[in-house]
Amino acid sequence: MRIALTGVLIGSLILLLYIVVSRKLGLAWMTRLGLHIVLAALGIYVVNFSGLLTEAYIPLNPVTISTALVLGLPGVALLLGLKLALI
Repeated sequence: MRIALTGVLIGSLILLLYIVVSRKLGLAWMTRLGLHIVLAALGIYVVNFSGLLTEAYIPLNPVTISTALVLGLPGVALLLGLKLALI
């Protein structure tokens, strides 16, 4: 069973690499994703340490960063609103 799963994993990796190389996707999407992750974390950091709302602290964890990553600045506002509503 382990050999079959390893074979499927290797086959999937080869097909994925073929798609990336043949479509010439490059690494631009990874750079853009990294930039968005940094901007999401920066938005949460600004809310936490700006001093405007002292009772609001949004933890930096994968769930909150993913929310801010997908929704952008409205996602940070959503997290802030949920934190203030649940206090």
